[in-house]
Amino acid sequence: MAEPIILHPDDTVAVLPLRAAEGSCPLGKGAPLSHPVAAGHKIARVAMAAGDPVIKFGQFIGRASQPIALGAHVHTQNCTFGDHDQSHQIGADLARAEAAIPRDQPARRFRGYARANGQVGTRNFIALCATVNCSATVIKRAAFEAETEGLLEPYPNVDGIAAFAHGTGCGMAATGLGAQILERVLWGHATHPNVGAAIFVGLGCEVMQIARMQAHFGDAGRERLHALTIQETGGTRATIDAIKAKIRAILPQVNATGRSDCPVSSLRIGLQCGGSDGFSGITANPALGVASDLIVGQGGGVILSETPEIHGAEDLLLRRTTPEVARRLMACLNWWEGYAAQGGGSMDNNPSPGNKQGGITTILEKSLGAVAKAGATPLRAFYDYGERVSAAGLSFMDSPGYDPVSATGQIAGGAQIVVFTTGRGSAFGSKPAPTLKLATSDALMRAMPDDMDIGCGDILSQGVPIAQKGAEIFEAILSVASGTRSKSEELGLGDNEFQPWQIGAVM
Repeated sequence: MAEPIILHPDDTVAVLPLRAAEGSCPLGKGAPLSHPVAAGHKIARVAMAAGDPVIKFGQFIGRASQPIALGAHVHTQNCTFGDHDQSHQIGADLARAEAAIPRDQPARRFRGYARANGQVGTRNFIALCATVNCSATVIKRAAFEAETEGLLEPYPNVDGIAAFAHGTGCGMAATGLGAQILERVLWGHATHPNVGAAIFVGLGCEVMQIARMQAHFGDAGRERLHALTIQETGGTRATIDAIKAKIRAILPQVNATGRSDCPVSSLRIGLQCGGSDGFSGITANPALGVASDLIVGQGGGVILSETPEIHGAEDLLLRRTTPEVARRLMACLNWWEGYAAQGGGSMDNNPSPGNKQGGITTILEKSLGAVAKAGATPLRAFYDYGERVSAAGLSFMDSPGYDPVSATGQIAGGAQIVVFTTGRGSAFGSKPAPTLKLATSDALMRAMPDDMDIGCGDILSQGVPIAQKGAEIFEAILSVASGTRSKSEELGLGDNEFQPWQIGAVM
């Protein structure tokens, strides 16, 4: 039997690399297991009394809710959420984080779409943006007909038509956070580096008026941005035809931009994890953290999000940032405490059932693994949901932990690629920014080979160094940025995963 994984000398638990049978003693000592225990789950390295801290990654992840024998399975039946240390030492590790930036690497480039405004895309889409749910079917139908009729075939530099439909845009307050978020997300997608031209489509009488989008256009954007409404155009069929006519008219212009050599400093990469398991914080997430550091070392940026999923691990970020960024991050976490309570929930109601089946017991454990995606460099900036990310280095963007909503915010902020780690398995994809998916285990690579781009299970099964796997992920990011299609792109994913964060009353 493979030896249990001890992640830190202070840990009171070890992780099973393989399933352990009933009656076995994976540690070679202690009481035999009373039931089979799945791979990725924890067993006790020491006997614990009720109330004792449970330590993994060298960090507190919960407390024993009852006595736990040496060698016993440690999970939801005997380990529970507990208050974590909040005596934050802001900036204590900032100098160490600065030193962690790999500045001595040779400058790298990729083949991207250089825009006239200085942006650089990894894809070249035409975006159809519904301002309201009433125009969702119209844009989807127009995109489907345009592609099936072969409108794009003569234009090799156009990667496709992305229809960004959603379930809101009316029945909402015209001012306030909900409207601000939707406006920010629609504008961010229409003006995304991966979009060569965009068409806003409304019904005509909705709260999120076309004029609200047009107010942003400016003279410089008029060639790339267009707008119409169903009511003014003559109804559903007439609007579909009008959208297709506009696509025909702008295709030569969009196709005129081809790929050229571009610096990695122009990249902003969204960091995501979903369907996490007990291996996420051991293989894929820390390997992605190495790749994140390599992007930062090239002058690029990476975006960590999913605010509820850093709960309990925020000190790892606060220790490597400035007082101003720390103030905004802590205020955001406090807001989330109240927001969760309004809905009858709490910040410790995560992990999901699938996370628990995969071996994650508490939100503290999940958060510690999730933060590993961010690598070791300083936290430079904090952004509200969907806000355009301009800073290089590691940034944090406020977002829910729900993957489609979180990634939609990152893409609205300008992320040209999303890198997504998963342990249980994910069928996620995104447009106009492609998603690159990383599997935490060999078993997942075997189970979902058409969805997973890179397997990180060989870190455990073959002893591949995390630094080597991180370099492999970095090279894959540059390859996808240069046009290599990811697995989710090959499967056609991304249209339905556009999910702006809906917040506020539906009226």
